[in-house]
Amino acid sequence: MGLENVFEQFPILETERFYLRKLTTEDAPEMFSYFSQDDVTKYYNLESFTHRQQAIDLIEKFNLGFIERRQIRWGAELKETGRVAGTCGFHAIDAKNFKAEIGYELHPDYWGKGIMPEIVKEIVAFGFEKMDFNRIEAMYDPRNEQSGKVLIKSGFQYEGTLRKRYFEKGQFVDAAIASIIKIP
Repeated sequence: MGLENVFEQFPILETERFYLRKLTTEDAPEMFSYFSQDDVTKYYNLESFTHRQQAIDLIEKFNLGFIERRQIRWGAELKETGRVAGTCGFHAIDAKNFKAEIGYELHPDYWGKGIMPEIVKEIVAFGFEKMDFNRIEAMYDPRNEQSGKVLIKSGFQYEGTLRKRYFEKGQFVDAAIASIIKIP
């Protein structure tokens, strides 16, 4: 398919429990419900939401990234309820080097149920098969042990920790890096 073809129309993916689809402003209430929780934003480079408009703005930012061919972020819609439980996708797409960074978040009601590895594996497969990536990497706060576990369950390998890599919420924080490589 190739990277350029991916951006012609937003791809819809499916896992056992989820439809992975384009976010719409109708998803703002669900996104606000989890982005307004400090447990969700604790390791995220943004403050907890206080207004629903912030969720709308983030959805529009994700969708603009797709239009500009810089990122692709899927909403994870639960098949059983039709509600968005989180998002996952690629940013920092580097076509020249056949790689991208993956990111995700999930409503705390669904933590610990194997959901994010299910979603990540599907999106990684799409990245390798349809976007021609050779490498997909993830940067996460090493204190966020759950995120590290999600990546390992999804086939990523921990590569190391970059000391004081980011300045977030008034302090320098480390960034762990993990990656998965396309197997020929």
